[in-house]
This record gives sequence, structure tokens and C-alpha cells, in this order.
Amino acid sequence: QVQLVESGGGLVQAGGSLRLSCAASGLTFSSYAMGWFRQAPGKEREFVAAISGNGGSTYYRESVKGRFTISRDNAKNTVYLQMNTLKPEDTAVYYCAANRALATILRANYYGMDYWGKGTLVTVSS
Repeated sequence: QVQLVESGGGLVQAGGSLRLSCAASGLTFSSYAMGWFRQAPGKEREFVAAISGNGGSTYYRESVKGRFTISRDNAKNTVYLQMNTLKPEDTAVYYCAANRALATILRANYYGMDYWGKGTLVTVSS
């Protein structure tokens, strides 16, 4: 049974930092591209960042470029999202996702995603 478990969310002041983790089990981790998505209250889920299976390629939505960094440790079956210079508009539930095809993540094809985590809440106060 595949599980993706996010952790690291919480309350932080604007300008602060958080590091999210997503621990995967039940799958051949390095065979999957991984992505982070977020959903703010009353808004649609949106793509945040993605990383290829070997970690060699990374992608970001424009609004987080230079502030967020996605990385992965295939030995630990874990993907991370380092979030710096957080803004109130970053407040959302953050979800990790796994898919064999990186394109599915980059296209934000939510219904085609192989696996989703349950999310972790990030709240940024002004």
C-alpha cells in the first residue's frame, strides 16, 4: 500500500521559513517524479514545485521562484520543500504527489496523479 505522509507545516510569521517533508512508502521512490501542490481556502489546488525521479530537474510556479526549493533524498524516500521568505499568500494546505510521469505533475493533472498525501497546513501571519 502506497502512502505519502507530509509533515512540517505550522504557523509562521511573514518573512519566516518552514521545511516540509513528504515521506513515501510502498513504491519504488526513485521511479516517481514528485510534486508539491497547495490549496488555499476557497481556491483551487495549484502546482507549487516538482522534481524528477533522479532529482536532476526541478520546476516551480513563478510566485515561489527564488523563495522555495524542492529536493529529494531517494535513500530516505523523502521529498522536501524548503520555504523561505514566506508571505501571507502562501497560506494553504500543502500536498505532495507522486507520479511516474513528470508531465502529469507539471500539467497539474490532478485526476491523473498516481498518489496524493493528505496534506499539511501552512499558515503565514502578517
